[in-house]
Amino acid sequence: MPRNQFQRMVFAFLTVLITVHAYVFYSLFVINGGAFMRVTGEGSVLSAVRAMGGVSVFGSPVPIWAVVLIEFAFAYSLEVLMGSPCSFRLALKVFDPAKTHPVLFESAIICATVGLMCPAMSFIAAWLYYPYHSGFNIFTLLANWLKLVCFNFPFAFFTQMFFIQPLIRTIFKFLFRKDIAARADNA
Repeated sequence: MPRNQFQRMVFAFLTVLITVHAYVFYSLFVINGGAFMRVTGEGSVLSAVRAMGGVSVFGSPVPIWAVVLIEFAFAYSLEVLMGSPCSFRLALKVFDPAKTHPVLFESAIICATVGLMCPAMSFIAAWLYYPYHSGFNIFTLLANWLKLVCFNFPFAFFTQMFFIQPLIRTIFKFLFRKDIAARADNA
């Protein structure tokens, strides 16, 4: 879909913007929500996060909006520097875009992106949300990372494949409709 660096950056921005919000929601509410409510005795996840003073990042509580910004910065950087370029090259190793149906080729790119970004972002999250109050242990970090990969990978795969990427592609086609039409006329 994107044909130049500006379009790639916009595509990555839109993808990460939606993805980070989905993952922060998933992590805070689905994975950790019950534990937060048990620890604080609150009746809702948001109340529990407020009672804790925010989400613990590097051992210090920060508000949810700051968590979104921190994760956005990491995810966008990783997507632009590693995710997009490497996933495209991985898909090219398996499929020839000239001979492969576009949906299959795009699906291969999505799968490769999830395969690269999920472990990378889960590792960053394992560092960010590590329980520093009890001291640091490399084995605890690795166990937390593997746990996060196991929780995040199915969510990442299915949301990217069936919700986020179709939505982003629709938005992208709308934003760059003139460029897409001009390319179609020239083809």
